[in-house]
Amino acid sequence: MNLELNVVEGNDKSILNLSGEIDAYTAPKLKDTLLPLTRQSGHIVEVDLENVNYMDSTGLGIFISALKSTNENDSKMKLVNIQDRVYRLFKITALDEIMDINATIRGGSE
Repeated sequence: MNLELNVVEGNDKSILNLSGEIDAYTAPKLKDTLLPLTRQSGHIVEVDLENVNYMDSTGLGIFISALKSTNENDSKMKLVNIQDRVYRLFKITALDEIMDINATIRGGSE
């Protein structure tokens, strides 16, 4: 499957809507879209993962890079609407403790 990205820009906030799968094949596309958004000082980047049904460790690496970029550039990233299957990756790697995950868990319970 592919990954579709849609960015909705606001004054101090961008919403990145993702749909599909995040893996080694689609991760570069995500990186090229997400990282520039995190480099805007004072900017909030909200990543909507509601329609992402699969993510591997490559995807986690992109989000770690984005988190580092937000820290370096005084911006913020929030992950929202994460399906249970994808949320588990953040939980087992303890990334849920260092990332702002405002999860409305979809597709099951924690």
